[in-house]
Amino acid sequence: MFGICNLSIIPLRIEPNDRSEIVSQVLFGEHFEILEQTKNWAKIKLKYDDYEGWIDVKQYQTISETSFLQLSKDTIVLNSDLIEYIMGPKNLLLPIPLGSSLSFLNHRDINVNNFDFEGMKISGMKPKSNIINTAFLYLNAPYLWGGKTPFGIDCSGFTQMVYKLNGYRLLRDASQQATQGEALSFIEESEPGDLAFFDNEEGKIIHVGIIMEDNYIIHASGKVRIDRLDHLGIYNPEANKHTHKLRVIKKII
Repeated sequence: MFGICNLSIIPLRIEPNDRSEIVSQVLFGEHFEILEQTKNWAKIKLKYDDYEGWIDVKQYQTISETSFLQLSKDTIVLNSDLIEYIMGPKNLLLPIPLGSSLSFLNHRDINVNNFDFEGMKISGMKPKSNIINTAFLYLNAPYLWGGKTPFGIDCSGFTQMVYKLNGYRLLRDASQQATQGEALSFIEESEPGDLAFFDNEEGKIIHVGIIMEDNYIIHASGKVRIDRLDHLGIYNPEANKHTHKLRVIKKII
């Protein structure tokens, strides 16, 4: 079985329970495979990054395998504004966040609600120089574990969505993203748009941010913010201390 998100944002949970931890979100237009289903919950695997979790069975639309395969082949088209409204049934407006997927709108067999979108769209691969401009769209977004939108986002959701809007595919978690790309030996080798990863005392990668010019970094910690980056890690001038310990820098593009 297969499905597509036809609501603005739905929570992806670690267990089939409304009180369970939210590990990610499914944004409007994202499609997925249904791995398992109970009366009230469906375990899904997102097509974009293979991330798995549980969603409420009342919060998605089922689609055929043919439609799933077609969407998987389609060029990814995303909403490129902080928030846009999409016209739904009976002229009802549905707000959708930055990074929502619009590829299915031209498929009548999937777009059964006749959603109509007239807002800003983006698709295709953009130059690396565009990464930082996209990152600024999320500036001051509050930190939210599992979040993927300007209304709440976590560190790896932030990097994944910024790269996605520029046509590049990152995995969901920081530890997964750290397996991608080419490792750099020194900060001095990095360029704006490269990723910096940070670990804890056990050596587990727990944080990621996007390197900017002049040894600055933009990352989600409390909110999406800009701090200093040096060979030790992230230095927060407001707290007057290092907050994250640098592990590795990766060039993805």
